[in-house]
Amino acid sequence: MAVDPTGAALAHLAATDPGEPVVMLNLLRFAPEGRALYAEYSRQAAVFLKRYGGELLYAGDGCPALVAEPGQDWDAVLLVRYPSREAFSRMVADPEYQKITALRTRALTEAVLQPTAPWTGRGTG
Repeated sequence: MAVDPTGAALAHLAATDPGEPVVMLNLLRFAPEGRALYAEYSRQAAVFLKRYGGELLYAGDGCPALVAEPGQDWDAVLLVRYPSREAFSRMVADPEYQKITALRTRALTEAVLQPTAPWTGRGTG
């Protein structure tokens, strides 16, 4: 199962509206003992979020889904805002940040990391 973004996906993100703010949706499924590893990753990652202007908007546990196919439930959900896609790209390329990513990888069995863009000038329904 996917846990880490690929180089091609990161390159595409960096090339698409690099100056635009982005909110990353994180859907996480933990490995056994993964919560503790992810908590340590989060503690260390906070330094990099601050350095690159990121902000944790929301973090919470997943609850039983109201609408989902079997297997589409998640252990945790996070929303993280970055001032630009370029800032996110710089953060994940930072050699110091890359040293802590093994914690995240070991903590998870599956993840979704999806950039989002705000609705502007469109209906919300």
